[in-house]
Amino acid sequence: MISSHIKEKLQSGSLIRKMFEEGNKRKAIYGAENVFDFSIGNPDLEPPKEVKDALKAIVEEDVPGGHGYMSNSGYEATRAAIAKKRSEESSVTVDAGAVCMTVGAAAAMNDVFHSILDQGDEVILLAPFFMEYNNYIDNHGGVPVIVQTDDKFMPDVDAIIAAVTPKTKAIVINSPNNPSGVVYSEELLKSLNAALLKCDHVIHVISDEPYIELAYDGIKVPSALDCFDNLIICYSWSKALSLPGERIGYTLVSPKHADYEDLTAAIVLSNRTLGSVNAPAIWQKVVERALYAKVDVPNYEHRRNLLYANIVESGFEAVKPNGALYIFMKTPNGLSDSEFGEICAKHNLLLVPGASFSRPGYCRLAFCVSEQTIINSRKAFEAVAAELGLK
Repeated sequence: MISSHIKEKLQSGSLIRKMFEEGNKRKAIYGAENVFDFSIGNPDLEPPKEVKDALKAIVEEDVPGGHGYMSNSGYEATRAAIAKKRSEESSVTVDAGAVCMTVGAAAAMNDVFHSILDQGDEVILLAPFFMEYNNYIDNHGGVPVIVQTDDKFMPDVDAIIAAVTPKTKAIVINSPNNPSGVVYSEELLKSLNAALLKCDHVIHVISDEPYIELAYDGIKVPSALDCFDNLIICYSWSKALSLPGERIGYTLVSPKHADYEDLTAAIVLSNRTLGSVNAPAIWQKVVERALYAKVDVPNYEHRRNLLYANIVESGFEAVKPNGALYIFMKTPNGLSDSEFGEICAKHNLLLVPGASFSRPGYCRLAFCVSEQTIINSRKAFEAVAAELGLK
């Protein structure tokens, strides 16, 4: 028998993955060109040339011991390169000891929660948010506390502070945000930091940053290192370098953090004892050499514009995202997100219900799909809008 806890989770499952599987079934029936699957944020751009060149070079070098164990925190040279880059991007000087290489941002967040949470400790989440945060917190005995953002998906500092209790251990910040694509301003983040510092105990700020390189319209994502004191960054190259399947990322503890020494040691211990042991050796070396590369961001911006036009010109409402890979569309006519999703599915238009992100009444669309898929989907948006009497 499996545990009752896991059995319950299996029954609830992931709606994103369910929609992804539904898309594959429909493509087999109707043809891929007639199914418009915006369900999963799986980057379709190939990794930059620098990544491929680095991988080839590392393999050909055939350095003895190149596939063996290293420090649980990762290669010193890789961590030093990351610390240097982060220092260049902020006014904070970071050294290699602040960095721990991880198996993607998911492992990074689990390492952090394992390091900071006691049973029953609370973590504030700003809705809408990536639904797996709930599982990461639950994995380590924590309790999520959901605080809704405003109608533009911006955090309300007063509402956040009102949710703080003696059990509050952390807050998760995700900007650019999944699923809304909004970018939090430097002013807002610094205001939140000031408010958190007035609390009677340390509250960790966990900045989940897989999308910080994916910003549009000339917007620069503020450096979390400049905005927060008690900061822990969780980073992944899944989106910036189109490497979701390689699972490579890191944690970085701000040198301004009140618990810096204990935290850096605890995260390395958690990285080992949770089963990762260390991040993949070859991919640490690859990202070190391709550290300043990034995918074709203008390509994503172009596709964002195309999909956003499909949505609003068909009569639907959405906040235009400034970053990430998603548009969070409002469901029309008072329909629930599940009811609206069923209507869209009749036209082979596959979306993820907003309830998955703790924000009912919306649905998420990922625009990291082919440009042709977005162009072809126009007829489906117009058909759904006609069925609902929007135009």
